[in-house]
Amino acid sequence: MTPFSTLGLNQPLLDAISDLGFENPSEVQEKAIPILLEKEKDLVALAQTGTGKTAAFGFPLIQKIHAESRTTQGLILSPTRELCMQITNEMQLYSKYVKGLNIVAIYGGASITEQAKKIKKGAQIVVATPGRMKDMIGRGIVDISKIDYCILDEADEMLNMGFYEDIKDILSNTPQEKSTWLFSATMPKEVAAIAKKFMHKPVEITVGEKNVGATTVQHEYYVVGGRDRYPALKRLADANPGIFSVVFCRTKRDTQRVAEKLIEDGYNAGALHGDLSQNQRDLVMNAFRKKQIQMLVATDVAARGIDVDDITHVINYQLPDEIETYTHRSGRTGRAGKSGISMVIVTRSELRKIKAIERKIKQDFVEEKIPTGIEICEIQLYHLARNIKETKINNEIDGYLPAINDVLEGIDRDELIKKIVSVEFTRFFNYYNKARDLNSGTAEDKGRSGGNDGSVRYFINIGERDGYDWMSLKDFIRDSLGLDKDDVYKVDTKGSFSFFNTDAAFTPLVLETFSDLNVDGRRINVEVSNKPDRGGGKRKRRDRKNSGGRGRKSSSSFKGKKGKSGHGRSKKFKGFV
Repeated sequence: MTPFSTLGLNQPLLDAISDLGFENPSEVQEKAIPILLEKEKDLVALAQTGTGKTAAFGFPLIQKIHAESRTTQGLILSPTRELCMQITNEMQLYSKYVKGLNIVAIYGGASITEQAKKIKKGAQIVVATPGRMKDMIGRGIVDISKIDYCILDEADEMLNMGFYEDIKDILSNTPQEKSTWLFSATMPKEVAAIAKKFMHKPVEITVGEKNVGATTVQHEYYVVGGRDRYPALKRLADANPGIFSVVFCRTKRDTQRVAEKLIEDGYNAGALHGDLSQNQRDLVMNAFRKKQIQMLVATDVAARGIDVDDITHVINYQLPDEIETYTHRSGRTGRAGKSGISMVIVTRSELRKIKAIERKIKQDFVEEKIPTGIEICEIQLYHLARNIKETKINNEIDGYLPAINDVLEGIDRDELIKKIVSVEFTRFFNYYNKARDLNSGTAEDKGRSGGNDGSVRYFINIGERDGYDWMSLKDFIRDSLGLDKDDVYKVDTKGSFSFFNTDAAFTPLVLETFSDLNVDGRRINVEVSNKPDRGGGKRKRRDRKNSGGRGRKSSSSFKGKKGKSGHGRSKKFKGFV
């Protein structure tokens, strides 16, 4: 890849880049930085969230600013308080070796007096939310009549949040001869209108395809009855022990209700919506960033400032009204080169929306089944075994071992293992053992007879902890068996184990190949799984990756309220979430 040193950046910026540990620019940085440094021009850059857009405009802006002057020369507009603060923090890190440069953030929910004081001291760059910026212009606190550069970051999000008039009013206070740089994930008509009205022959760069979702995100949908959305949500969480997710609801009321139910049922959840005070919002976001919350239930507007790289899943509890909004939702995962999964819970009447989204984002959805109770029990059993194996021994128990051995005398190894696992597992198993099927059959399902499609599901004892994701594991299995690409499918990676499917005709080959296979001294074990095939027939659907251990702390103790949760989670076991 091209190093930063070839893009035309000066030494103070290169020194800061070195301190930050950046080695090579992302695609949007490599395309945008030379254009913006070369000469004064307007730019429209279309790139998904999480591709490094802040540095793409931040580095050139810092280099072009005259730090010796106290005049405000650059204005960056961003949709939310959180994003405004994040951009400011990153810009300050980028400019650490530029003496005299002052970057000030102004946003709602904080003292306007304190922000005004910082502006009066001299701010060459102002980072602002549209509402607070318009207010400060109206009060005569900020003068942007002489700025040289105006950056609209996440332009589609700002306009989707209703800031169109505010942005027009703000831009009307800026000089015509300035350079305007517009960065956006999508190009809806409102963004195009802003570009046409306030920009002069802008250069356009696109990372990926215009209005197309990130290729690192797998899109799945689950068809359920209208009353089964919440039970389906719980099963999706329980089937992914390493989940670290944002759950999107359409209304503030639904967001609060779903979050409260998840908390009551023992999940580490929290709500983020417009009725929260700024202090409450900050507390929730801080807990989420620290992964003290693993399921953040949010409205679209409240989630605009979420910028966390290791979110494993986005769950659309309800689909949004606008397709562009779905693009933003799914863009919260699969960031910074990592893979992610966007799940949609829909009723049969909403299936037409899936087709519309597919056409817009130019990616196919995979139809999946809500896991059965037995499937979840199998996943959780292996997850529990891994937790037991990886638990660090507390040597404080050494003094108690003679008495413990007396109590356990006469129990052989296999029976002892069963008893240890049963201590934590029985409550979960009792809840899910006879749980009903939540899947609402689609027209395609009705054409299947009995669900037996000749596909066999296997368990394999390697997973993400061994460095595999669904793509690399599929390649490993396929190469080991000498099969074609489509002969191995439904690869489902967990922390230290995985599942995959082949047609039944390949079962003897699979079992024989892996009966005596060692990789780096480790025996690879493959067995026919008790986990039933989840539909799909001979249609080799795109494999999906479940993030078994990524981005979330696992624990060998449950947390919740007995009776309230349905599975009767004891307060000492939170690892099965």
